Amino acid sequence: MTERKPVAPFYAAAAVFVAYALFFPLYRVSHFAVAAAVSAVVFTAVSLLCRNTGRPQAEAKPAKEKEEKPTGNPELDKMLKDGRLAIAEMKRLDGNIADPEISADIVRLEQVSEKIFEQVKAEPKKLPQIRRFMDYYLPTTLKLLNAYDRASAAGISGENIDTTMKKVAGMMKTIVQAFEKQLDALFGDSALDISTDITVLENLMAREGLTGEQMHAQTSPKDDGGDIKLQV
Repeated sequence: MTERKPVAPFYAAAAVFVAYALFFPLYRVSHFAVAAAVSAVVFTAVSLLCRNTGRPQAEAKPAKEKEEKPTGNPELDKMLKDGRLAIAEMKRLDGNIADPEISADIVRLEQVSEKIFEQVKAEPKKLPQIRRFMDYYLPTTLKLLNAYDRASAAGISGENIDTTMKKVAGMMKTIVQAFEKQLDALFGDSALDISTDITVLENLMAREGLTGEQMHAQTSPKDDGGDIKLQV
C-alpha cells in the first residue's frame, strides 16, 4: 500500500511566503531568495516532525487462543475442543459467582474435568466411556451454574430466585462427586491390570518358594567352625 505524504510541510512553506510578502517586497530577487531559503528550512523541519509523530503505529493484534494440534481423530479433537470451551466457561462463572463455597466447587470441577480430558487424550480408546459425561452431565452442569449466575446477578430476593439458587447450591457437592467418580472410572482397566499382575506375581513367588517362611540365620554346630547359614 502506498504511503501518503503529509501535507503540513507544504502548507508551512506557503505560509512563510505569505508572511514574508506582508513585510518585504518579493519582486526583488534578494528578498525572494531569502523567502525561499526560509521556506525550505521550515519545510524540512515540519517534514521531520511529521515523520516522527505522524507515522501510523501498528495495531496490536489480539492474542489468539492457543489451539492444540489435531490428533488425527476427529471425535477426540471435538472432545478436546468442547472440553476447552467448558473449562473456559467454568472459569468465567467462577469469576462471576461470589459465593465462596460454590466457587470452590467450580474450581474442583475444573481440576477434575482437565484430568478427565488429559486421561482420554492419552488413551483415546476410553473416549466412549465419557460420551454421556460430554453429552449430558457436563452441559447440564454448566446450564445449572449459568442459572445460578443469572439469579445471583438479579440483586434481589424473591421466591423463584431464592429457590433456583438454593437448588443449584444443594446439587454442587453431588455434581463434584459424580465428576470424581467419572475420573476414577477411567482408571478401572488400569486397576484391573494391576490386580491381575499382583495375583500372578504372588502365585509365581509362592511356587518358587519365595514367600511364606522368611529367610533366617541359623548357627551351625561348633565343629563346622561356627559359620552362619541362611535357610529359606
